[in-house]
Amino acid sequence: MSEVLVLVDHVDGKVRKPTFELLTIAKRLGEPSAVFIGDPGKSDGADGVVAAVKKYGAEKVYVVDDAQIKGYLVAPKAEALQQIAEKASPAAILIPSNAEGKEIAGRLAIKLGSGLITDAVDVQEGPVTTQSVFAGSYTVQSKITQGTPIITVKPNSAAPEESEGAGTVEEFAATISDSAKKAKIVASQPRAASGRPELTEAAIVVAGGRGTGGNFEEVEGFADSLGAAVGASRAAVDSGWKPHAFQIGQTGKVVSPQLYVANGISGAIQHRAGMQTSKTIVAVNKDEEAPIFELVDFGVVGDLHTVLPTATEEITKRKG
Repeated sequence: MSEVLVLVDHVDGKVRKPTFELLTIAKRLGEPSAVFIGDPGKSDGADGVVAAVKKYGAEKVYVVDDAQIKGYLVAPKAEALQQIAEKASPAAILIPSNAEGKEIAGRLAIKLGSGLITDAVDVQEGPVTTQSVFAGSYTVQSKITQGTPIITVKPNSAAPEESEGAGTVEEFAATISDSAKKAKIVASQPRAASGRPELTEAAIVVAGGRGTGGNFEEVEGFADSLGAAVGASRAAVDSGWKPHAFQIGQTGKVVSPQLYVANGISGAIQHRAGMQTSKTIVAVNKDEEAPIFELVDFGVVGDLHTVLPTATEEITKRKG
């Protein structure tokens, strides 16, 4: 059975949920092999990563010391993946569909002379992918016809399934060219922790729009009762009510949670493009003619400032 490479998404050695989703998908296509690019000696280092990915089916773990890579942008990571791919001849390469992942995938596709599919919301044997395209107007199935299939997959596209793998460690010494080191990071600053899940990875997203009138208190309270991430429409961001990092839509972030709750959002095509692949969509809007109601699974016609506090109270009561 051919290997399927999965690029590990981690922060300082702590593996993030999209990696477990990709390993679950990889089992449909072949034998999952994780690729960890990081500092083996930091925190619990590679040992912690190996234990985490092994639990979700990784038969092999390529460990690449990032001594030559850290401090630069994505080009060195693409070179490291290229060299592993040339050695392993994988059946496919799966990469998290975030900003960095998609750039790595694009560079890798050029280096390997392979086809590339981005923002897949499902991957089945073949591999055949499912995507939402043209601002969410169409759902298409696609297959790569040249080279090693390289696919970036959106978070929440699969439920992580535990399945113990061998977790055999193979240290890989990547050779990084001078050309890959032409863009260097000179400063970075971690985002302040909010206590809520990362927007693009959250299983539940609660978003607010123009209908909030700038008051996100009820939206945030409802989100916290569900353990959800908070998002915003472009209208709310343009009004200065929320930073751009919260924006969901064609010019913001694309989310695909299990549950998406839109509050006071009309549902313009720009916003739909960022959330239409959500598994279940609920909308609260006092305008019963709002376009958002065309794509929801459940709709509530009412004032969010009345509906959300009532819903939050009921959820809190049931949790208690």
